[in-house]
Amino acid sequence: MKFKKMHGIGNDFVIFDARMENLVITPDDMSLVADRHFGVGCDQVVVIDESDTADVRVYFFNADGSESGACGNASRCVADLVMAESGEDSCSIEVNDGVLPCRKAGDLLVEVDMGAPRYVRDMDLSYGGVSKPVAVDMGNPHLVFFVDDLGDIDVEEVGAYFENHEAFPDRTNVEFVSVEDDGGLRQVTWERGVGLTLACGSGACAVAVAAAHRELAGRAVEITLDGGTLELVWRESDGHVLMTGPVAYVFEGQI
Repeated sequence: MKFKKMHGIGNDFVIFDARMENLVITPDDMSLVADRHFGVGCDQVVVIDESDTADVRVYFFNADGSESGACGNASRCVADLVMAESGEDSCSIEVNDGVLPCRKAGDLLVEVDMGAPRYVRDMDLSYGGVSKPVAVDMGNPHLVFFVDDLGDIDVEEVGAYFENHEAFPDRTNVEFVSVEDDGGLRQVTWERGVGLTLACGSGACAVAVAAAHRELAGRAVEITLDGGTLELVWRESDGHVLMTGPVAYVFEGQI
């Protein structure tokens, strides 16, 4: 099976194209591919397929082999691949919950319309020095905690605790966020089925929505993650979240 390795600000993917060859891959296979010691190594495995409603259909799988409903950084990477194939400056990607319009915003820079959040709600939860998060669903669930100092939080312990909290029977992603002096946001993500990641695109969308909901930021905000920076706009006209960020090609191979 041929694959491409790409990343969006450090959130890395092994991408298989089922349009090009008969792809038979199990959750155990995906977990092995994602393993950084015994496989290729990635946060998510991505499968591109044919679509009747968009340019391509995309499936996202976490490093443990479980399916993820959405992945913003991977969507940007796939969009860049599709636009390179067609020579066009825009494309559409079908995911579990609908179709994401994408456009080229510069050289190796892509904007994705991630749609509107399914819900935004305050929750009364606390553990490990964090409390009162905002729950946001951007095609997959996120729990966003705002903190004064990210260095005070044991991200692995607290992230794993809330990932598997009884309030989330399908588990959840967990974001820890501080408001910077310049008005931007600093984000660290514990990703369900993966663990600590350098970046999470759908998480950044959730953070932008949660920050505006709590009036900690405007509807347009720059979010800095361990792997780089994303630009987010929570559009007032229709509630859609637009995410713009870079993509990178790492290598191609076969397995």
